[in-house]
Amino acid sequence: MQDPKDQSANPAAAPESALSGEAPQSAITEPEPFTELENLHAENASLKEKVLRTLADMENLRRRTEREVADAKTYGVTSFAREMLTLADNLRRGLETISPEVKEAADPALKGFIEGIELTERAFLASLNRQGVKKLEPQGQRFDPNMHEALFEVPDPSVPNGTVVQVVETGYAIGERCLRPAKVGVARGGPKPAQDQPKSEG
Repeated sequence: MQDPKDQSANPAAAPESALSGEAPQSAITEPEPFTELENLHAENASLKEKVLRTLADMENLRRRTEREVADAKTYGVTSFAREMLTLADNLRRGLETISPEVKEAADPALKGFIEGIELTERAFLASLNRQGVKKLEPQGQRFDPNMHEALFEVPDPSVPNGTVVQVVETGYAIGERCLRPAKVGVARGGPKPAQDQPKSEG
């Protein structure tokens, strides 16, 4: 009978896997093919989602930048334009002090001076218009709280209720925004505007 000590000391008696240095078969774990494929699909979907999200963020940033540049171009002169309105007001007030009768009876020199002031006003308003500043024309229009400031009401049943019947101070807009509201008088007591009347059922 062979001694167990002799077997451990004899290399030929040791298991073949121990002699080759390889791990036992049970210790090697290979990934399942389907599991690995599912992981790759999941990773691919995640990367695709990240790319799409990044592209969407870049598009939003581009649009926001374009909008900010456009707003800066349109509204960058707002403060300066608002200060220039005083000049427009003074030109208009000066011209309004001269009645048509006085202008007609004036000598050629004075008449030429008045016409020069009128030309200056038109040129000044045209310059403002080129900068996106437009004069409001609310007379006869429906009152708009975004563009008009009502100072008083005028009982006038001949026009729809809420119609601007008098302009006390000219208003201006820049782009789509109000630069200075027009100060107006608004009709009270007339019929409602057509768009406010309920539609008759047919």
